[in-house]
Amino acid sequence: MQRETVLILDFGSQFNQLIARRVRELGVYCELIPFSTPIEKIKAYEPKGIIFSGGPKSVYEEDSPRPDDGIYSLGVPIFGICYGCQLIAQRFGGQVFRGESEYGKCTLNRRDGKTVLFDGLPQESICWMSHSDYVRDLPDDFRVTASTDNVPNVGFEDDKRKIYCVQFHPEVAHTEKGKDIISNFLFKACRLKGDWNMANFAAEQIELLREKIGDKKVLCALSGGVDSAVAATLIHRACPNLICVFVDHGLLRKNEAEEVVRVFAGEQKMNLIKVDAQDEFLDALKGACEPEKKRKIIGSHFIKVFEREAKKIGKVDFLVQGTIYPDRIESGLNGSATIKSHHNVGGLPSVVDFKEIIEPLRDLFKDEVRALGFTLGLPESIVMRQPFPGPGLGIRIMGEVTREKLEILREADCIYREEIAKAGLDKSVWQYFAVLTSTQTVGVMGDYRTYDYTLALRGVTSVDGMTADWARIPYEVLDIVSRRIVNEVKSVNRVVYDITSKPPATIEWE
Repeated sequence: MQRETVLILDFGSQFNQLIARRVRELGVYCELIPFSTPIEKIKAYEPKGIIFSGGPKSVYEEDSPRPDDGIYSLGVPIFGICYGCQLIAQRFGGQVFRGESEYGKCTLNRRDGKTVLFDGLPQESICWMSHSDYVRDLPDDFRVTASTDNVPNVGFEDDKRKIYCVQFHPEVAHTEKGKDIISNFLFKACRLKGDWNMANFAAEQIELLREKIGDKKVLCALSGGVDSAVAATLIHRACPNLICVFVDHGLLRKNEAEEVVRVFAGEQKMNLIKVDAQDEFLDALKGACEPEKKRKIIGSHFIKVFEREAKKIGKVDFLVQGTIYPDRIESGLNGSATIKSHHNVGGLPSVVDFKEIIEPLRDLFKDEVRALGFTLGLPESIVMRQPFPGPGLGIRIMGEVTREKLEILREADCIYREEIAKAGLDKSVWQYFAVLTSTQTVGVMGDYRTYDYTLALRGVTSVDGMTADWARIPYEVLDIVSRRIVNEVKSVNRVVYDITSKPPATIEWE
């Protein structure tokens, strides 16, 4: 199927995939490709528009990334964002200078006169900055279309060359009219129709998987979470030889193993093998206290279990995982900083005994995965299930993981989830869970002194997991949760609530 395609040139920004996500939300198919892609390959895409992303480099650095110069002769509308904006300005004779760094919230002032990007937008709005360099002098034939108090040339355009630039980041949620700006580029500059949706994505992925897999055997890592459930369903539609393996590593929530078997083997009729590896994982985790070490141990043992099960089954060519884009970013995608290694990305051993690992959701955010799940006809109970990390409770216990700590955390977490559901908050709070800290404090119960664990509650609101704000759970609900946990769960005498957003924190504690 020939469809309208927009290309996003990757110059190294951690926001790159957010640009792609905004474009897809607007019904336009796009691909994120390296800035160094040869011009002939770019032409082969027959793009209707090209977006230059931001990036960490300065245009004056010797190794600053630059695209093939032929890209400016294609006659295709180009949209430069942040570094991309500075790159374009310098290429056509403008002056880029290093000024005071500008990060975060700024007031965007739209200039009077003709503009494509800011057409229909209010005179003032909020935009999100993240830059050190700025465009001081515009190239010939470009006109300024927007400014801030600190930067006069925040937006500029050249209708003749069909080039449009902004210094800020329209792709991030904090830029109030960012989606409208991207929409103006797509539909007013590129004159696209918007012919792509999640149903198309699902159909294309299933067809690609059929071509890749054929009649070969596939092993799917099924945790029961929405990511692996949607990945398994895509493979199930494409491949008759799918075998799902669910590993009970002993780090699951209360009654979770039984629920996974009931839903996927029973209701979804998938070929599911349940592997009890609790002793193996807990033995391997003995003495491990540092978060990255625990993640690596859990990741490597996951693969060992799958390899072992594959040998029992016979020749298996492919391993499927539910890796999504935020996992890859936090694990150091494309040279970005490693925040933490996810068990299915940074935790993989260097040698895996499969022909290939298939990750059909690797370019999707959590909300897109959920949209895909509904498109595939999965029930709401699966699609809207609480996000749960692959390493499970292993990274919700601070320090060494023991059976005793796991039982404490399971009971406390179950109480928290029960009360959130009773209060009708289970759909408005994006993720909520308990963390067993390694801190013990003095308390008093009856006439006796106690010296027991402090338990932390976490609740966040988010859309895609890239950023998150702490959830304003009513005090009355937190009060009930705290009293129940202290009274019903042995070895906990203090409950605290985490009021830190992401960033600077991550959603999980480890």
